[in-house]
Amino acid sequence: MNSHRILPILALLSCCRCGIAAKKSNPDTASGQPPTAASGTPIHTSSPNPSPNSNSNSASQTFLNSTNISLKNGVFVVGDKPIWINGANTPWHLWNEFGSSFDANWWTNHFQTMRGKGMNATRVWISCDGQVGINIDANGMVSGASDLYWSHLDSFFQIAKANKIYVNVTLMSFDHFKAGRGNFQSWRNLINSDANIDSYIKNFLTPLLTRYRDNPYLWSFDLLNEPEWASNSESGGSLAWDNLEHYFARAALTIHANSAALVTVGMGVIKYNSDQMNGNKVSDAALQEKVNDSAAKLDFYSVHWYSWMENWWPNPMYTPPNKFGLDGTKPAIIGEVSAHGTTGHTLLSDFEAAHTNGWQGIMPWTSNGVDSNGGINEVSPAIANFFAKYPLLVFPQ
Repeated sequence: MNSHRILPILALLSCCRCGIAAKKSNPDTASGQPPTAASGTPIHTSSPNPSPNSNSNSASQTFLNSTNISLKNGVFVVGDKPIWINGANTPWHLWNEFGSSFDANWWTNHFQTMRGKGMNATRVWISCDGQVGINIDANGMVSGASDLYWSHLDSFFQIAKANKIYVNVTLMSFDHFKAGRGNFQSWRNLINSDANIDSYIKNFLTPLLTRYRDNPYLWSFDLLNEPEWASNSESGGSLAWDNLEHYFARAALTIHANSAALVTVGMGVIKYNSDQMNGNKVSDAALQEKVNDSAAKLDFYSVHWYSWMENWWPNPMYTPPNKFGLDGTKPAIIGEVSAHGTTGHTLLSDFEAAHTNGWQGIMPWTSNGVDSNGGINEVSPAIANFFAKYPLLVFPQ
């Protein structure tokens, strides 16, 4: 979420979302029934770990327990009971706080508030723009993360578990690659090199997975927040989709091999999830062309929507996912939408319409008011209303 929330659609073609400064001035069925399934550059030579054709899907089942969110027939479930993502983004309390200024008391209090309102999930950026925490050199090679970073994540995931809040962990954002950030060139170099991608996976992502895979409230990973803004402009990096897809494929394969967590990419514009429009940049076919393994794939789609888009595409809350050409075999959620609701609608009606039209959750931006799109006071009525109507979809028993 950034400047493109308010910029004209021309930004989609010529410029990237302009970081936290512009983004936030700084940066139907009876209760308990399942929601309707969604139906509606450089030469790459190095091999990821595990090897192609490994049985990574089976490996992910090894780490699954009765509290994890998993998939059954295209629906999110806990055990064998459906769950609807009645959540919100809590992207950060303080920018780049993990490894720097993490406040455990704030997160504890906020998660207690969220749970009390009826929220069951949140989306958190564990690296906002890559300036702290993760050890990356000028060439884009990753050697690990700081002790303080791991200590802060330990505390964070314990807080999530204690409050039973499922977390969609965002690993990177287009902000990592944006010109003017302290080490933006290092992160560009990472994406543009298979060896560097593999160093990130070996020395950061795999330790992250093994450290927290026993925590069932680590629901899923968003591999890169709004990658199109790193691809569509020079200031954002002009990163080739081919290179981004190599990262997505390698990371997805590794996550599936080492945890029960699900995988997505929070796409800023729905057309990049659609073969009917610009082509699905994260389809199974696109990723498995890069890594020949059936586990090199996303588990669900996470679409972002803001009202500036409405002159080009219909409001997704009021449109089934298949009308956009989304893959009907995977769940789809609204991963970002303004907490003020969409044009002409309240957020409460947006939630209800999304459920009716087969989306499997909404995560408004934000629960804590990081910008002008609203916070807990704007999110709470919709969250509470949905929980009151569908309690067993929000907290399966």
